[in-house]
Amino acid sequence: MPRKSLPTRLAATAALLLAAGALSAPAASADAAPGDAYVLTVTTNPTSTNYQERHVDVTGTVTKADGTPAPNIPVTLQEVVQFTTWNPWGDPIDPNYYEPRDLGKPVTDANGKFTIPDVDIDRSGGSSLLNVQHDVHITALYDEDGDLNTPQDGYFAETTVAAKTRSSSVSYSVNKKKVKAGDILTVQGKVALPKGVEPQGTEVFLQTYWEQESHVKVTAEDDGFFVLSVRVSSYDDTFTLRTAPTDLYVAGAVQKLPITNTSLPRK
Repeated sequence: MPRKSLPTRLAATAALLLAAGALSAPAASADAAPGDAYVLTVTTNPTSTNYQERHVDVTGTVTKADGTPAPNIPVTLQEVVQFTTWNPWGDPIDPNYYEPRDLGKPVTDANGKFTIPDVDIDRSGGSSLLNVQHDVHITALYDEDGDLNTPQDGYFAETTVAAKTRSSSVSYSVNKKKVKAGDILTVQGKVALPKGVEPQGTEVFLQTYWEQESHVKVTAEDDGFFVLSVRVSSYDDTFTLRTAPTDLYVAGAVQKLPITNTSLPRK
């Protein structure tokens, strides 16, 4: 899991505070909750993107508790790509980790409206896209005193943009289907991406044990081919290939391998 930068911590903090009820989120009717001074909303147009069309206009409003527009309000906007945390043990940890990108801090106009046009819904960093979620979050935050340590005066809203993906696949061959501790298992294969998408840079992960998502990793060649080798341990019991293309709009592939480890205790 990547170390959280300050923007990442802000995104995570906002999510956690919202879940705990410390930040106010807009109701479906956009009415103020008891004690709230403002109502914050955020929307996008369109509400989904695809491989060819990756941009949206982000708009929103800030109104006072009585419904009148709130002008000159600075709203912090972020685009947050979320990843699923690997957690096969069921531990009580954050099920997501975050890759946020600051979109800006627009100020509401006389009608209480703000907008940022032509926002690119895409990855913001160079991290692996393994376990990426394809609903990208747009978050809006207004904190009256600018201090996240006093969340009682904070207002948070979010919406999601569905990044519609194209599918990919992975083919493979193995040097043996029955292995024992000490054997070298070699997996070679090829990743197939949609027409026009280069396979170069696609990561391929091999899992051998249920607690570890991957044991070894390689990057596919320009033509999509890859070779993985691993020394089998006595406890290896889960043999699975996973791929992570470099494009957010191309879904990775998962392939279970028909490998039996004869060193495992018989059930």
